[in-house]
Amino acid sequence: MRHTLLLSTLSLSLAAAASMAQVHASHAAIVPTAGPGGPVPIADSIVLEKKARRLTLYHQGRPLRSFLVALGANPVGDKQFAGDRRTPEGLFSIDGKNDQSDFHLALHISYPDSAHRARAEAFGASPGGGILIHGLPYGRGATGAFHRTVDWTDGCIALTDEEIEGVWSAVSVGTPVQIKP
Repeated sequence: MRHTLLLSTLSLSLAAAASMAQVHASHAAIVPTAGPGGPVPIADSIVLEKKARRLTLYHQGRPLRSFLVALGANPVGDKQFAGDRRTPEGLFSIDGKNDQSDFHLALHISYPDSAHRARAEAFGASPGGGILIHGLPYGRGATGAFHRTVDWTDGCIALTDEEIEGVWSAVSVGTPVQIKP
C-alpha cells in the first residue's frame, strides 16, 4: 500500500514537472544570435513576476528570454523580515556576482531597501538579506527543472544550473531588477 501511494505521488510529481517544462518551453523567447549587427545584446533589466513564477531578461524594453523559477517557500506577499521565507517585491538591482556561493552561481539583489528596513524595524526584526538569483545547491544540479515543482528557497529566486549560467553571462552588476507580485 505504501509503495503504491509513493509511486502514485512520484508519478504525479513527474507529470507536474513535465507540464512545467512544456510551459517553460512556450514562454522561452529565442535569444538573438550575433550577426552582422554585432554581438548578442546583454540584458539591461530583469523582471520577476512572482505569481507566474517567471523571470524575464529584457534589452531596451524587449524580452530576450524567460525562465520559470522557484521562489521562497512562503511566496505570497512582500518580504516582511528575516526568516519569513518570502521573496521581496519592489525595485532593486544586481549588486554582486558570486561564483563561490553554496549554489551554482549567484547574483545578489540589493535587498533590503529603506522601505523594507523600516517595515522590519516596525516589527522589531531584522529585514534579512542575502536575496539571490541562483542555481541549484552544489551536488543537486541533476534535479534540473524538477526543482520548480515546489517553492523551496528562503526568499531567493532559483533557476536550473544551465539557466543561471545563461543569466549570469547576460547580466552585469547594476542591472535593475523589478520583482512584481
